[in-house]
Amino acid sequence: MAATRFRVHHLDCACIRRLTIHGRPLGCHCLLVETPANGLVLIDTGLGTCDLHDPVTRLGLSFSYLYANPKRDPRMAAIHQIRALGFAPEDVRHIVMTHLDLDHVGGLSDFPHAKVHVHTLELDAAMTRRTFKAKHRYRPLMWAHGPDFAAYSEEGEPWFGFEAIRQLQGLPPEILLVPLFGHTLGHCGVAVDAGDGWLLHAGDAYFDPREIKQPERECAWKVGTFQAMVQTVRSERLHNQGRLRELHATHPDIRIFCAHNPFELEEARRTSRSLQTLPA
Repeated sequence: MAATRFRVHHLDCACIRRLTIHGRPLGCHCLLVETPANGLVLIDTGLGTCDLHDPVTRLGLSFSYLYANPKRDPRMAAIHQIRALGFAPEDVRHIVMTHLDLDHVGGLSDFPHAKVHVHTLELDAAMTRRTFKAKHRYRPLMWAHGPDFAAYSEEGEPWFGFEAIRQLQGLPPEILLVPLFGHTLGHCGVAVDAGDGWLLHAGDAYFDPREIKQPERECAWKVGTFQAMVQTVRSERLHNQGRLRELHATHPDIRIFCAHNPFELEEARRTSRSLQTLPA
Protein backbone atom coordinates (compact mmCIF):
# COMPACT_ATOMS: atom_id res chain seq x y z
CA MET A 1 0.00 0.00 0.00
CA ALA A 2 1.26 3.48 -0.80
CA ALA A 3 2.38 5.62 2.10
CA THR A 4 -0.29 7.83 3.61
CA ARG A 5 0.11 11.42 2.48
CA PHE A 6 -1.55 13.03 5.47
CA ARG A 7 -1.80 11.70 8.99
CA VAL A 8 -5.26 12.39 10.41
CA HIS A 9 -6.07 12.50 14.12
CA HIS A 10 -9.67 12.13 15.30
CA LEU A 11 -10.30 14.42 18.28
CA ASP A 12 -13.32 14.56 20.58
CA CYS A 13 -13.65 18.19 21.64
CA ALA A 14 -16.84 18.18 23.72
CA CYS A 15 -19.06 15.90 25.76
CA ILE A 16 -22.66 17.07 25.38
CA ARG A 17 -24.30 15.26 28.25
CA ARG A 18 -27.92 16.33 27.89
CA LEU A 19 -28.23 15.14 24.28
CA THR A 20 -27.77 11.40 23.88
CA ILE A 21 -28.11 8.73 21.23
CA HIS A 22 -28.73 5.15 22.33
CA GLY A 23 -27.75 6.18 25.86
CA ARG A 24 -24.44 7.79 24.92
CA PRO A 25 -23.73 11.53 25.18
CA LEU A 26 -22.88 13.34 21.97
CA GLY A 27 -19.29 14.26 21.28
CA CYS A 28 -17.75 16.83 18.95
CA HIS A 29 -15.68 15.06 16.30
CA CYS A 30 -12.89 17.29 14.98
CA LEU A 31 -10.00 16.37 12.68
CA LEU A 32 -6.38 17.36 12.97
CA VAL A 33 -4.61 16.86 9.64
CA GLU A 34 -0.82 16.83 9.40
CA THR A 35 0.24 18.19 6.02
CA PRO A 36 3.85 18.22 4.80
CA ALA A 37 3.90 21.82 3.55
CA ASN A 38 0.92 23.61 5.12
CA GLY A 39 1.30 22.87 8.82
CA LEU A 40 -1.54 21.47 10.85
CA VAL A 41 -5.11 21.83 9.60
CA LEU A 42 -7.92 21.66 12.15
CA ILE A 43 -11.40 20.79 10.88
CA ASP A 44 -13.91 22.32 13.31
CA THR A 45 -12.74 23.21 16.81
CA GLY A 46 -15.36 22.01 19.26
CA LEU A 47 -15.49 23.82 22.57
CA GLY A 48 -12.43 25.84 23.56
CA THR A 49 -10.68 26.65 26.82
CA CYS A 50 -12.71 29.82 27.39
CA ASP A 51 -15.98 27.89 26.90
CA LEU A 52 -15.01 25.32 29.49
CA HIS A 53 -13.81 27.98 31.94
CA ASP A 54 -16.87 30.25 31.72
CA PRO A 55 -19.62 28.38 29.85
CA VAL A 56 -22.53 30.67 30.71
CA THR A 57 -20.82 33.78 29.34
CA ARG A 58 -19.52 32.05 26.26
CA LEU A 59 -22.26 29.55 25.46
CA GLY A 60 -25.33 31.01 27.11
CA LEU A 61 -27.47 29.68 29.94
CA SER A 62 -29.64 27.39 27.80
CA PHE A 63 -26.74 25.56 26.15
CA SER A 64 -24.74 25.39 29.36
CA TYR A 65 -27.45 23.85 31.53
CA LEU A 66 -30.74 23.11 29.77
CA TYR A 67 -30.32 21.25 26.48
CA ALA A 68 -26.58 20.51 26.24
CA ASN A 69 -24.85 20.73 29.65
CA PRO A 70 -21.34 20.03 28.29
CA LYS A 71 -18.80 18.37 30.52
CA ARG A 72 -16.43 20.95 32.04
CA ASP A 73 -13.20 19.13 31.26
CA PRO A 74 -10.44 21.43 29.92
CA ARG A 75 -8.55 18.42 28.60
CA MET A 76 -11.19 18.11 25.87
CA ALA A 77 -10.26 21.43 24.28
CA ALA A 78 -8.47 20.90 20.96
CA ILE A 79 -5.49 22.99 22.08
CA HIS A 80 -4.73 20.60 24.95
CA GLN A 81 -5.12 17.51 22.76
CA ILE A 82 -2.83 19.03 20.16
CA ARG A 83 -0.18 19.75 22.81
CA ALA A 84 -0.54 16.16 24.04
CA LEU A 85 0.30 14.99 20.51
CA GLY A 86 3.57 16.94 20.72
CA PHE A 87 2.60 20.00 18.67
CA ALA A 88 2.45 23.69 19.54
CA PRO A 89 -0.78 25.66 19.07
CA GLU A 90 1.06 27.83 16.54
CA ASP A 91 1.50 24.75 14.34
CA VAL A 92 -2.24 24.98 13.53
CA ARG A 93 -2.08 27.31 10.54
CA HIS A 94 -5.54 26.65 9.10
CA ILE A 95 -9.00 25.87 10.47
CA VAL A 96 -11.70 24.63 8.09
CA MET A 97 -15.25 25.04 9.41
CA THR A 98 -18.28 22.93 8.59
CA HIS A 99 -20.37 25.81 10.02
CA LEU A 100 -20.24 28.41 12.77
CA ASP A 101 -22.58 27.07 15.45
CA LEU A 102 -21.23 27.75 18.92
CA ASP A 103 -20.26 24.13 19.65
CA HIS A 104 -18.11 24.07 16.51
CA VAL A 105 -16.29 27.41 16.83
CA GLY A 106 -15.56 27.72 20.54
CA GLY A 107 -11.92 26.78 20.05
CA LEU A 108 -11.24 29.49 17.44
CA SER A 109 -9.94 31.85 20.10
CA ASP A 110 -7.32 29.28 21.14
CA PHE A 111 -5.73 29.62 17.67
CA PRO A 112 -5.92 33.37 16.91
CA HIS A 113 -3.14 33.18 14.31
CA ALA A 114 -4.88 30.58 12.09
CA LYS A 115 -6.67 31.33 8.84
CA VAL A 116 -10.32 30.25 9.13
CA HIS A 117 -12.00 28.84 6.01
CA VAL A 118 -15.81 28.95 5.76
CA HIS A 119 -18.61 29.22 3.20
CA THR A 120 -19.66 32.79 2.34
CA LEU A 121 -23.32 32.12 3.15
CA GLU A 122 -22.39 30.82 6.60
CA LEU A 123 -20.11 33.74 7.42
CA ASP A 124 -22.80 36.22 6.36
CA ALA A 125 -25.46 34.45 8.44
CA ALA A 126 -23.22 34.45 11.51
CA MET A 127 -22.21 38.09 11.20
CA THR A 128 -25.67 39.50 10.46
CA ARG A 129 -27.74 37.21 12.76
CA ARG A 130 -30.94 38.29 11.03
CA THR A 131 -33.34 35.77 12.56
CA PHE A 132 -34.31 34.74 16.09
CA LYS A 133 -32.67 31.34 15.57
CA ALA A 134 -29.48 32.92 14.22
CA LYS A 135 -29.19 35.17 17.26
CA HIS A 136 -29.10 32.11 19.50
CA ARG A 137 -26.85 29.82 17.46
CA TYR A 138 -24.21 32.38 16.47
CA ARG A 139 -22.38 34.11 19.33
CA PRO A 140 -20.12 37.04 18.34
CA LEU A 141 -18.00 36.50 21.44
CA MET A 142 -16.55 33.46 19.68
CA TRP A 143 -14.86 35.62 17.04
CA ALA A 144 -14.28 38.80 19.05
CA HIS A 145 -10.52 38.19 18.68
CA GLY A 146 -10.83 39.00 14.95
CA PRO A 147 -10.06 35.76 13.09
CA ASP A 148 -8.53 35.85 9.62
CA PHE A 149 -11.59 34.57 7.75
CA ALA A 150 -11.40 33.30 4.17
CA ALA A 151 -14.89 32.91 2.69
CA TYR A 152 -15.81 30.90 -0.42
CA SER A 153 -18.75 30.41 -2.74
CA GLU A 154 -17.25 29.62 -6.15
CA GLU A 155 -17.55 25.92 -6.95
CA GLY A 156 -15.11 23.97 -9.07
CA GLU A 157 -14.97 20.44 -10.42
CA PRO A 158 -17.62 18.24 -8.75
CA TRP A 159 -16.63 15.69 -6.11
CA PHE A 160 -18.40 12.32 -6.55
CA GLY A 161 -21.45 14.14 -7.89
CA PHE A 162 -21.46 16.82 -5.18
CA GLU A 163 -20.68 20.47 -5.68
CA ALA A 164 -17.19 21.18 -4.37
CA ILE A 165 -15.15 24.23 -3.41
CA ARG A 166 -11.51 23.54 -4.18
CA GLN A 167 -8.24 25.43 -3.88
CA LEU A 168 -8.81 26.81 -0.40
CA GLN A 169 -6.30 29.59 0.26
CA GLY A 170 -2.98 28.16 1.43
CA LEU A 171 -4.30 24.59 1.59
CA PRO A 172 -3.44 21.56 -0.54
CA PRO A 173 -6.02 20.45 -3.16
CA GLU A 174 -6.71 17.28 -1.17
CA ILE A 175 -8.82 19.31 1.30
CA LEU A 176 -12.08 20.79 -0.01
CA LEU A 177 -15.48 22.07 1.07
CA VAL A 178 -18.62 20.17 0.06
CA PRO A 179 -21.80 22.27 0.47
CA LEU A 180 -24.44 20.38 2.49
CA PHE A 181 -26.92 23.15 3.24
CA GLY A 182 -29.95 22.79 5.48
CA HIS A 183 -28.75 22.56 9.06
CA THR A 184 -27.53 26.13 8.53
CA LEU A 185 -27.56 28.35 5.45
CA GLY A 186 -23.90 27.74 4.59
CA HIS A 187 -23.30 24.35 6.19
CA CYS A 188 -20.60 22.29 4.44
CA GLY A 189 -18.91 18.97 4.71
CA VAL A 190 -15.12 18.83 4.53
CA ALA A 191 -13.54 16.15 2.32
CA VAL A 192 -9.93 15.03 2.84
CA ASP A 193 -7.94 12.73 0.58
CA ALA A 194 -5.52 11.37 3.16
CA GLY A 195 -3.70 9.19 0.65
CA ASP A 196 -5.35 5.97 1.85
CA GLY A 197 -8.84 6.99 0.75
CA TRP A 198 -11.31 9.82 1.14
CA LEU A 199 -12.75 11.04 4.44
CA LEU A 200 -15.89 13.16 4.55
CA HIS A 201 -16.58 15.08 7.73
CA ALA A 202 -20.28 15.76 7.22
CA GLY A 203 -20.66 18.19 10.13
CA ASP A 204 -24.26 18.31 11.34
CA ALA A 205 -25.78 17.06 8.07
CA TYR A 206 -27.02 14.11 10.17
CA PHE A 207 -26.68 12.84 13.75
CA ASP A 208 -27.74 9.19 13.55
CA PRO A 209 -25.75 7.05 11.05
CA ARG A 210 -28.96 5.23 10.09
CA GLU A 211 -30.07 8.46 8.41
CA ILE A 212 -27.57 7.84 5.60
CA LYS A 213 -26.01 4.37 6.04
CA GLN A 214 -28.99 2.14 5.36
CA PRO A 215 -31.54 2.07 2.51
CA GLU A 216 -34.35 3.64 4.54
CA ARG A 217 -33.79 6.63 6.80
CA GLU A 218 -34.14 6.11 10.57
CA CYS A 219 -33.24 8.43 13.41
CA ALA A 220 -33.25 8.18 17.21
CA TRP A 221 -36.08 10.36 18.49
CA LYS A 222 -34.06 12.66 20.77
CA VAL A 223 -31.47 13.75 18.20
CA GLY A 224 -34.14 13.75 15.51
CA THR A 225 -36.19 16.23 17.51
CA PHE A 226 -33.13 18.36 18.13
CA GLN A 227 -32.25 18.44 14.42
CA ALA A 228 -35.76 19.55 13.55
CA MET A 229 -35.61 22.32 16.14
CA VAL A 230 -32.31 23.80 14.99
CA GLN A 231 -32.49 23.27 11.22
CA THR A 232 -32.60 26.30 8.95
CA VAL A 233 -34.10 24.75 5.79
CA ARG A 234 -35.69 21.33 6.35
CA SER A 235 -36.08 20.49 2.65
CA GLU A 236 -32.37 21.13 1.96
CA ARG A 237 -31.28 19.13 5.00
CA LEU A 238 -33.32 16.07 4.02
CA HIS A 239 -32.31 16.41 0.36
CA ASN A 240 -28.64 16.38 1.29
CA GLN A 241 -29.15 13.42 3.61
CA GLY A 242 -30.59 11.59 0.60
CA ARG A 243 -27.53 12.49 -1.46
CA LEU A 244 -25.23 11.27 1.33
CA ARG A 245 -27.25 8.03 1.50
CA GLU A 246 -26.64 7.51 -2.21
CA LEU A 247 -22.95 8.36 -1.85
CA HIS A 248 -22.54 5.82 0.93
CA ALA A 249 -24.36 3.15 -1.09
CA THR A 250 -22.34 3.70 -4.27
CA HIS A 251 -18.96 4.54 -2.69
CA PRO A 252 -18.67 2.54 0.55
CA ASP A 253 -14.91 3.14 0.46
CA ILE A 254 -15.46 6.82 1.39
CA ARG A 255 -15.38 7.10 5.17
CA ILE A 256 -18.31 9.37 6.09
CA PHE A 257 -18.94 10.56 9.63
CA CYS A 258 -20.80 13.38 11.30
CA ALA A 259 -19.73 15.78 14.03
CA HIS A 260 -21.55 14.42 17.06
CA ASN A 261 -22.11 10.67 16.89
CA PRO A 262 -19.96 8.90 19.52
CA PHE A 263 -20.11 5.50 17.80
CA GLU A 264 -18.81 6.89 14.50
CA LEU A 265 -15.99 8.63 16.37
CA GLU A 266 -14.93 5.35 17.98
CA GLU A 267 -15.05 3.58 14.62
CA ALA A 268 -13.01 6.33 12.96
CA ARG A 269 -10.34 6.02 15.64
CA ARG A 270 -10.21 2.23 15.27
CA THR A 271 -9.96 2.49 11.48
CA SER A 272 -7.27 5.17 11.72
CA ARG A 273 -5.16 3.05 14.06
CA SER A 274 -5.50 -0.04 11.89
CA LEU A 275 -4.48 1.84 8.74
CA GLN A 276 -1.40 3.23 10.47
CA THR A 277 -0.22 -0.32 11.22
CA LEU A 278 -0.34 -1.42 7.58
CA PRO A 279 2.98 -1.52 5.71
CA ALA A 280 3.74 1.34 3.31
